[in-house]
Amino acid sequence: MGLAAACGSSGETTSSGLLSGGHGGSGGVLTGVGVGGSGGASSVSSSSSSGEGGSGGGEVKLGPPYPIVLSHGFFGFEDFAGAGFATYFYEVKDHLASQGEVLVFTPAVDPFNTSDFRGAQLVEHIEQILAITGHEKVNIIGHSQGGLDARVAANLRPDLVASVVTVATPHGGSRVADIALDLVSDPAAQDVVSDLLEIIGAPLYDEFGEQTNVWKPLELFSQPGITAFNKAHLDEPGVFYASIAGRTDLHLGGDICDADVSLPFIAEWQGKLDTVDPLLSVFETILDGGFGDPYPNDGLVRVVDSKRGEFWGCLPVDHLDEVGQLFGDSAGIGNGWKHKVFYADVVAELRKRGF
Repeated sequence: MGLAAACGSSGETTSSGLLSGGHGGSGGVLTGVGVGGSGGASSVSSSSSSGEGGSGGGEVKLGPPYPIVLSHGFFGFEDFAGAGFATYFYEVKDHLASQGEVLVFTPAVDPFNTSDFRGAQLVEHIEQILAITGHEKVNIIGHSQGGLDARVAANLRPDLVASVVTVATPHGGSRVADIALDLVSDPAAQDVVSDLLEIIGAPLYDEFGEQTNVWKPLELFSQPGITAFNKAHLDEPGVFYASIAGRTDLHLGGDICDADVSLPFIAEWQGKLDTVDPLLSVFETILDGGFGDPYPNDGLVRVVDSKRGEFWGCLPVDHLDEVGQLFGDSAGIGNGWKHKVFYADVVAELRKRGF
């Protein structure tokens, strides 16, 4: 699962450079040529990019519009088992390319690990992306745990990150994690479950099979874990932060979904509903809190726990619908949700704001 530049429909490469060779670290090897160039040298040109932000050696870095990095969540991947059709952000990269956004990257990090570990891997990918594209910064859009990874990356290298937009990220943790840890509190039992998941998810592990462990992110999402994480990872003053939440199981959300700023592409979903995916129904019930809709959520993360930075509002989708899973599945009861259009709208909003 390497790091690949944006590709067009039917596998046609719209950015000629490719990054490949694992998740980062010693496994992350640059094998491609530069974006927009040919031969062995990196070549980048953009009529809409400014030549600001130069650094050492007289090298001039390109300003906005910055490349887009899509940061996957827990149990995430770039391209499942090399199947080509099974991407985490389902067909989002191709759709963005069709809209002219060819500098879109989907780096893969360890599917089961802490966000401190995954965020450091993400930084290595970002450094590779910037080396190839010639830009000075990136915009990160993170789904679920990918948003926590993005926050870590921004802490580690705030000079390389222009913005962080999170979608259904458990900034306040998830009660599902606390319950899972309580149910399987015996370390020996945890090892058995982790080994089983490692076998099931073998295509995701690659070189991290010996380091990865499903309980590490669950401990992070627990209340003690996320409290410690939030104390250690404050928002960077020079980075723009925004967040979006999901609501499902016929919840309207109420006041908790009031946005800090009204954006048409999110406001249009007010009043529309979603039925929860059967895979998430038990978790949604746990998070809901009972009659009266006290805790609207997307089946894994409550709205109240999804907020960070400028809150853009709620969408009538569950945790899988937010990234078009499974395999392009649409939101329940035919509410018209189109995840690819949503991500294009998020990118367009960042462009309007100068990122």
